Amino acid sequence: MILFNQCSITDLEEKYMLDALHHKQCGDGSYTKKVYQLYEEKLGIKNMLLTTSCSTALDMTAILADIKEGDEVILPSYTFVSTANAFVLRGAKPVFCEIDPRTMNIDADKIEALITDRTKAIYPVHYAGVICDMDKIIALAKRYHLTVIEDAAQAVGSVYQGKYPAGTIGDMGCFSYHETKNYTMGEGGALIVKDPELLKKAEIIREKGTDRSKFIRGEIDKYSWQTAGSSYLPSDILAALLLAQTERFDEIMEKRMHVWNAYHEAFADLEADGKLIRPYIPSYSTHNAHLYYFFVKNAATRNEMLDYLKQNGIGAVFHYIPLHTSPMGERLGYHKGDLPLTEEYAARLIRLPLHANLTDGEIEYIIDKVKAVLDHDQTV
Repeated sequence: MILFNQCSITDLEEKYMLDALHHKQCGDGSYTKKVYQLYEEKLGIKNMLLTTSCSTALDMTAILADIKEGDEVILPSYTFVSTANAFVLRGAKPVFCEIDPRTMNIDADKIEALITDRTKAIYPVHYAGVICDMDKIIALAKRYHLTVIEDAAQAVGSVYQGKYPAGTIGDMGCFSYHETKNYTMGEGGALIVKDPELLKKAEIIREKGTDRSKFIRGEIDKYSWQTAGSSYLPSDILAALLLAQTERFDEIMEKRMHVWNAYHEAFADLEADGKLIRPYIPSYSTHNAHLYYFFVKNAATRNEMLDYLKQNGIGAVFHYIPLHTSPMGERLGYHKGDLPLTEEYAARLIRLPLHANLTDGEIEYIIDKVKAVLDHDQTV
């Protein structure tokens, strides 16, 4: 079976993790500091805190944005549950916005109609590493005094307008280093906070509500409970894994881009013949080759293709079930049919294997099998 995803691990990851195992293992050790330094040098990202997952980073954003019971938060329905859980846990209501089917990102032109006097924040999600239309979203947020929190779980390394790294455009941003992402610490994430004063509060919340980080830096002689918080910081062993991955950032990116470009070029003719629709990359965003997906004509064709690819040893998959159609979405008052574009395109989407360990032979085999199905299919 050609796996859908596989981590790229070398001797460097093993070396760093073994070294961390024999030294400080709790959070905010030397490897964590080196990750921060490298992210600033390589990507220009500051004000970053590693977390135990992207989910916990998102949870922290809801606390920092002071989202409370009765508030409303605008987000796409086409996202992972963690985006919504972050504020639903605090009693806020998700207000689902339709997607732009070209990118599967939130349609920035449809957000304003959803804003009410209860709206507190907008959570744009950068699907497949393609950044949302943030100029429009930021302009709306300023006009209505809303907080913008980027779910950049899939977008590490993507850049907006040629100069703004994903996660740094809104008030806060969240990364994922889950094993399915481009760069991994097994399970982990990061929070980026633009406001330095809010970052100080985030540091306290992340350290169980204490000012222990100041104590470790020697800024105070003892630490104490300052506010409500939890244990959101990861072990330095995991940071050691992420440091190795970050030092290999360009190597991993190049390999993933090679796979993405091979798929994209190979399917150009199929798109021209109306057999599928390839990913669309808007001019304002780069992408990081996180996913390669395409759309077929309907859900039945998608299911037939997935079955065929699986039978031929290819781990292709679909993606999210739109949140508004889930049992929880129904309990919140949503129904199938509320977001027709989200529902249609979610049902037509197929993701192909994409990771740094794929060989050229495996890539060609996958392409051939996709063509074997679609060359004889009707147009989309």
